Amino acid sequence: MAIQSDVLRATMRQWVTGVTVVTSAYDGVRAGMTVSSFTSVSLEPPTVLVCLNKNTFCHGVVQNAGIFAISMLGVGQENLSMRFAGLDPNVTDRFYGIEVEVAETGAPLLAGAIGHLDCVVRSTHDTATHTIFIGEVIYADVQANKPPLVYYNRNYHLLTAIETTKP
Repeated sequence: MAIQSDVLRATMRQWVTGVTVVTSAYDGVRAGMTVSSFTSVSLEPPTVLVCLNKNTFCHGVVQNAGIFAISMLGVGQENLSMRFAGLDPNVTDRFYGIEVEVAETGAPLLAGAIGHLDCVVRSTHDTATHTIFIGEVIYADVQANKPPLVYYNRNYHLLTAIETTKP
């Protein structure tokens, strides 16, 4: 028995995620979008996955290019998350006016992110509305100079440690 999408949406709001921006480039065109459906798959070979809605421009660019990069956002980068989610009505070019670097694959990396991954698509899995892109990581860096940007129940939150005693 299928559940209603609003029930799934309300349930998934209870899941805490980090905030990433997936980017790609193909034939001189850059694309990027805010994505929370991202996870590590394997360390050998180093592999991650992202899930992209088939109706997005970024999906088509990743599909055609066969590459993508991940920029993991940190606290203070909420504006980048909003921009790449398409929630800033004043922005028509998501890359305009922001500093980017070019990854080994040619995908854009957002400067100031707390971590970057540059990936080559190794396989795809089709679902009803999304494609799961599995990418082999060919470059990674970490700039852990600030806490990660955390998203929970439609808002950004600060991550705080809970002190525990170890047995």
